[in-house]
Amino acid sequence: MRHLFIYGTLRHLPLLELVLGRPTAAIDLSPAVLPGYRVFAAAEGPFPTIAKDSGTETVGLVLRDLSADDFARLDFYEGAFDYDLVPVTLADGQAAEVYLPQPGRWTSEGPWSLAQWEADWAALSCHAAREVMSYIGKRPRAEVDAIFPMIRRRAYQQVLAKQGQHDPRTLGGKIDITRRSRAYANFFALDEISLRHETFKGGMSAQIDREVFISADAALVLPYDPVRDRVLLVEQIRMGPLARGDDTCWQLEPIAGHIDPGETQQAAARREALEEAGITLGKLEPVANVYASPGNATEFFHIFVGLADLPDLITGTGGLASEGEDIRSHLMSFDELMALADAQALANAPLVASAYWLARHRERLRSDGTTAKPDGT
Repeated sequence: MRHLFIYGTLRHLPLLELVLGRPTAAIDLSPAVLPGYRVFAAAEGPFPTIAKDSGTETVGLVLRDLSADDFARLDFYEGAFDYDLVPVTLADGQAAEVYLPQPGRWTSEGPWSLAQWEADWAALSCHAAREVMSYIGKRPRAEVDAIFPMIRRRAYQQVLAKQGQHDPRTLGGKIDITRRSRAYANFFALDEISLRHETFKGGMSAQIDREVFISADAALVLPYDPVRDRVLLVEQIRMGPLARGDDTCWQLEPIAGHIDPGETQQAAARREALEEAGITLGKLEPVANVYASPGNATEFFHIFVGLADLPDLITGTGGLASEGEDIRSHLMSFDELMALADAQALANAPLVASAYWLARHRERLRSDGTTAKPDGT
């Protein structure tokens, strides 16, 4: 049997349990010290890296008598981080192994704190680990590595969901999930769920079998120039109209994009405005926090109107080639926008909601001295 010294995020016991697939009580672990090494924060992400540093020592845990299956699970989890198992001797003379990063793989950036990581990232990391480990024995590690950015976005959606505040007058009833399985996962995912739920009359419903589209939270923003009284819209091809058989596959819509793990909704809106249209937003006005289609999808929208300077030459093309984006921007007056909305010529629900929100608040935005300067949100 082999022993493993851990110094980083796996010291968070809920994460360790997910990776090894068994409770902490079934794991032989205890505090340990590894001499001659120092732990640093990795500049590339919210995790630590470790390097040789004579005269120093690293505090961690030693996991004893791990099986071949344990190491297979650990290798699967650590696969994306390019770590190698290296034999070491702990301060008490015990022989163990440790995962060390390949030379030059990560950039050391100051000290790393487990307590701070637990406060900021533990919940997201546990959600991501749960999905990663669900693929062991089912998908090659290389496939999991390829979708890992979306795994983390899906995990962050679950973190953001706990921050939601919606109508407290709705039923907070009992839900029994009898089966949930991942039927597909790539950029998006599809889950099959069987459940029974509490009814308004009391008692439980019959079993319901459903499929749910799993996406990530997105920030959407309609740029508005209160001086020129006009908006900027973006246009790009959309898969929904294409799959539905719509002849209009290029759609007018607000600027939009997924919220990156750890990013605020406001920061995502500002980043997407730069990426898609090359504009810097001023004050952000919250419009709505809503599900796109709550009957069949987890996709959740954080919608804003963003004040901006929109001169005539601001339009063009943009988007990230790395994300397959080909985006064209359009300027139109407020009156032109509302004419399209009233004629039901806009097929994008967040754009329609933003247009009517702007109609309600336009006078305030134009008269209260609000400018397009960033407000730090």
